[in-house]
Amino acid sequence: MVAGVQIHSKEAQQAQAEILTEDALKFLAALHRTFESTRQSLLVAREAAQLRLDSGVPLDFPPETAHIRADPSWQCAPPGPGLEDRRVEITGPTDRKMVVNALNSGTKTFMADFEDANSPTFANMLNGQVNLRDAIRRQIDFESGGKSYKLKEKPAVLIARTRGWHLDEPRITVDNAPMSASLFDFALYFYHNAWELVKRGSGPYYYLPKMEHYLEARLWNDVFNFSQSYIGMPFGTIRGTVLIETLPAAFQMEEILFELRTHSSGLNCGRWDYIFSFIKRRRADKSAILPDRKDVTMESPFMDAYVRLLIQTCHKRRVAAMGGMSAQIPVKNDVQANEAAMNKVRVDKLREVKAGHDGTWIAHPAINQIAMDIFNEYMLGPHQYHIRREDVRVAAADLVNSKVTGQITSSGVQSGVEAALAYSGAWLGGNGCIPLNHLMEDAATAEISRVQLWQWVRYGARLADTGETITPEYVDRVVDAAGPKLVGGPISEKNMEIVSKYLKAQVRKEWPGEFLTSDLMGHLAVADGCPAQWQRSVL
Repeated sequence: MVAGVQIHSKEAQQAQAEILTEDALKFLAALHRTFESTRQSLLVAREAAQLRLDSGVPLDFPPETAHIRADPSWQCAPPGPGLEDRRVEITGPTDRKMVVNALNSGTKTFMADFEDANSPTFANMLNGQVNLRDAIRRQIDFESGGKSYKLKEKPAVLIARTRGWHLDEPRITVDNAPMSASLFDFALYFYHNAWELVKRGSGPYYYLPKMEHYLEARLWNDVFNFSQSYIGMPFGTIRGTVLIETLPAAFQMEEILFELRTHSSGLNCGRWDYIFSFIKRRRADKSAILPDRKDVTMESPFMDAYVRLLIQTCHKRRVAAMGGMSAQIPVKNDVQANEAAMNKVRVDKLREVKAGHDGTWIAHPAINQIAMDIFNEYMLGPHQYHIRREDVRVAAADLVNSKVTGQITSSGVQSGVEAALAYSGAWLGGNGCIPLNHLMEDAATAEISRVQLWQWVRYGARLADTGETITPEYVDRVVDAAGPKLVGGPISEKNMEIVSKYLKAQVRKEWPGEFLTSDLMGHLAVADGCPAQWQRSVL
């Protein structure tokens, strides 16, 4: 329909007709032609930054932007309509049932996730856009299994999370190059819904993931301005909350806010991806080895420093400092285990509100009341911007302090293998988040497991409980024992074979793959009918 634009998929044809309209494709093409070269240059800059870290150059706060950090006069935009109070946000994928249940959960906002809680099959991506469009227009009600799903009168405020700058959308090419997945997700939601959202008293609101440099935030701001101009919308209508979930971004929080200041609605502690990035970016540093994932808590030195700095930074610039996700979910048919899990949630949310966070994340509607009660008790106003945390002094060394109390154990290896295999297997089957051992696993937690296994093998870590050295062969045995037991439901035997082979190969590499979602995307694209020539990485 549009010169230079091709759709490489036969999936979700009805959704294609509704979402990939001629005018929407023209908008996608305009964004790609304007911003793709900048995106690619920023991804090359990430590679160069990693090589500097590998050579021993330490991370530090950028000297060229010291004047931005020192200037007390600038502030970010005021909250967009409906974002004044964000004390509890629920997150989840964009399937129709989840969208209704999340919007009806009683939380203040719902982050509809096209990224870590989503498997990016083309059907999922397009149907997710249909579901959000219908929810905004109050046309999402449906029946399934004899149950009625109906949106309540005042649902949560909707925020969409795009995929990160590093990901392609190979099912759409413009001028013979795959589109940015970020721009694909952003553009379709914006083009179809921006004016409708404003008309209904809200706005086009986004969560922006995986950034590693303030220039990547500048790119988003340029995209926002271009897009608002394209449809004749006033500048500053869009709002973006940035997930600080990479180690380099923690050194550039103020700069990221500065670049997005006319569109910013704050920062979020993306804790699980942050741990993943901490390991990955310090891959050449043997002193950065971390213990079992369960021991890497928010009280760990590098995590505590990152949280304190984020809250101080946000409140200095008058925007929301959002807390992170407790991985616990309700435990059915086990009262004692459920109470233990919910107590962990209470402790986590109490820590956040007392630290000065303006809101928190949950993954299940049943947890809303726990989080809401705690924030209602300790946060009497809509936010805590008045808590300036001027006592906080975070140095570069604090953000890389890896002295975490804990051990590397055989059970830690076992749980890491299970999480990586189960999530990746379900992801290949079209499911982007799964419950496992009473935790909600998504791409971030699977990534921690993958790079921890690589790190332990790379540096010959010893198991505290058995004294064995963690070798590739040791991981092989754990994989071979765990894999068959995980098959079932969304995890097919074929996909388990694929991810088992992948994990075994990962622990043998000099450096781990940047993202499992990039490494495995080729399998989803092939299943959608996308020719291999449009895929930058096929396993």
